[in-house]
Amino acid sequence: MRLHWHRRDLRVTDNPALPGDDRILPVFVHDPEILAYGAPPVVSFLLDALDSLREQYRERGSELLLARGDPRAVLPDLAAACDADAVTWNRDYSGLASARDRAVVAALADAGVSVDVERFGGTLLHEPEHITTNDVSHYSDFSDFWLEWRDREKAAPVAAPVRGDVVDPRDSLDEEWLGEASETAGPLPSLAELGFDDPEADVQPAGTDAAHDLLADFREDTIYRYEDDREYPARESTSRLSPHLKFGTVGVRTVWEATEDAAAAASDGDSRESVEAFRRRLAWREFYAHVLDARPDVVTENYREYPDEIQWRDDPEGLRAWKDGETGYPLVDAGMRQLRHEAWVHNRVRMVAASFLTKDLLIDWHEGYDWYRRKLVDHDTAHAAGGWQWAASTGPNAQPYFRFFNPVAQSETYDPDGEYIREHVPELRDAPTDAIHEWPTLDDEKRAAIAPDYTAPIVDYGEHHERAIEAFEAARGDD
Repeated sequence: MRLHWHRRDLRVTDNPALPGDDRILPVFVHDPEILAYGAPPVVSFLLDALDSLREQYRERGSELLLARGDPRAVLPDLAAACDADAVTWNRDYSGLASARDRAVVAALADAGVSVDVERFGGTLLHEPEHITTNDVSHYSDFSDFWLEWRDREKAAPVAAPVRGDVVDPRDSLDEEWLGEASETAGPLPSLAELGFDDPEADVQPAGTDAAHDLLADFREDTIYRYEDDREYPARESTSRLSPHLKFGTVGVRTVWEATEDAAAAASDGDSRESVEAFRRRLAWREFYAHVLDARPDVVTENYREYPDEIQWRDDPEGLRAWKDGETGYPLVDAGMRQLRHEAWVHNRVRMVAASFLTKDLLIDWHEGYDWYRRKLVDHDTAHAAGGWQWAASTGPNAQPYFRFFNPVAQSETYDPDGEYIREHVPELRDAPTDAIHEWPTLDDEKRAAIAPDYTAPIVDYGEHHERAIEAFEAARGDD
């Protein structure tokens, strides 16, 4: 019998750790140390995904074993209690996850549990050690990474286990162990029982069925418009698969296979280029995972070292206005309000809001990272740290320190009719489109006449642009 520890692979379909000669006993452990980094939207999605995973095992005549506690204690006890021959799990790439993996391996050995331990690559298409530079280090330039990643052969999805492949823990463990250590038979723990409030946002459905429905819809239509439409938040042209990839409710091999099917069915070169544009997004996800694996400190430290520290500003009121969507820059505010309402934000708007925080307000990117971590359902350590450091000009392949996302120009270009802004900033719903885009440059009298309930801009874009450049040049030691 093999014990499989589910973490970020909450699926039975296309899970490379599940096939094998041994029968599988599946377990998920609510780890307090990991939950300490959680937030209501993420944990809400997690519980929904676990409910779906449990149903998938029940359809196969089994049950997902649910436990709560330190995996260093739970897994050795469980492996001994069910007389397991092996313990498997899929890799994660943060420093915390890697340390936990090593600790569990050591705990199994210290407990005298004689099992084989094997870790699989069920989260990425290519593991960090397989895509390296000539000196066997990780890539820091995405363009070079993309060329190698793109041309490497991708593994096909693997078959799901069937009835008979999976052990029912109630047949393998005594009632005392099940009753004291697990939550298998009863309902899933609530958010409150895990220490969380209900999410402020309306979190999207989780589970494999929801993920595969999204993927099918994207594959049939939206992927062919992705290249042209993906930057326009009102067009709803993204896959919305990011939380499913984060929790593994869909396998990345399955997603890649869908892109192959889409490319084969593409009617012209433009459609194939659109499929390729989506594949680049998958590659960005893996690029940042490889960086995190090599440099776990990117969550807390700047990847790119400056001779002197960047003098970030301490601006509690500016930070509050940014979080609440009350900066007076309509596209920024629309994104921050979408974050509160949906626990998700369109990627273009994420970048605009991140640039505004780090460059226009000159507030430390860690503040933005922490807020997104608490509010986004698709928070992923690697991609979040990479994205924030990209916006702040401190990360690998980051935008130059003198590059800014002008929120007025971005609004005019990517929400030309003001449709997205009107949806999320109701104070501007009846405002003329030109006034929406020009809002930060209008005088107080015009703003009061057009939308008296919407805030005036909290900063002057041009002045703060210069301030940020001076701060970065000082950190660089430029004369």
